[in-house]
Amino acid sequence: MLLGVNIDHVATLRQARYAGMPGAHNAEPSVTAAARAALEGGADSITLHVREDRRHMQDADALAVRREIPLPLNLEMGATPAMLEFALNLRPDFVCLVPERRQEVTTEGGLDVAGRAEELRPLVAALAANGSRVSMFIDPDSEQVRASAAIGAPMIELHTGRFANNLGEARTVEVQRLAAAARLAHSLGLEVHAGHGIQPANLQDLAAVPYLTELNIGHTLIARAVFVGLTRAVQEMKEAISRLSW
Repeated sequence: MLLGVNIDHVATLRQARYAGMPGAHNAEPSVTAAARAALEGGADSITLHVREDRRHMQDADALAVRREIPLPLNLEMGATPAMLEFALNLRPDFVCLVPERRQEVTTEGGLDVAGRAEELRPLVAALAANGSRVSMFIDPDSEQVRASAAIGAPMIELHTGRFANNLGEARTVEVQRLAAAARLAHSLGLEVHAGHGIQPANLQDLAAVPYLTELNIGHTLIARAVFVGLTRAVQEMKEAISRLSW
């Protein structure tokens, strides 16, 4: 099981103080230093989300991580012409297309691939032709899984927010939904990732979902890093993942 480390909230912390001072020589914490710490902890890839409104990650952050960190880069982005142009210039290893809403703190819910198929198909093709493998960030819904395959995406990332936010019987239902979506995706030849709200405390339940090859985890690692540092937080997560049978 691979671990992609999302470092968005390192930039969130920096922007809380330095948003009005782009390029300030003393701006901290450093996004590239965070990516390097994740690398040292055993991260298999680095994920970052350059949003349309640049609320946390800036263009220069993504370019610096791409240039300086010897790990695959996964760019999360909205499906817009401006972001496509940025991605074609950045040339990340992976692109995960996500929904964006200006008011949300973090991405909540999956992309409506089925409803936007004609818009998304040429975007996926352009990214693929530029050397990026494309993933659709979707809810565990059969219609969205089938639509992702139909537009030519080789991968999906299942949104695990409802799974993470529920307990007991409600979580069991969400595990069943995730498992069904993963089985369908696998049958269609899609690689299956998962992300959102994943923590050491819920890994055991998530391990019941078949065919997962990568987890993308951010907030819980940055929160843990406040106390132990990011390298150790990533090491702990890798150890927790390795103890389970996927």
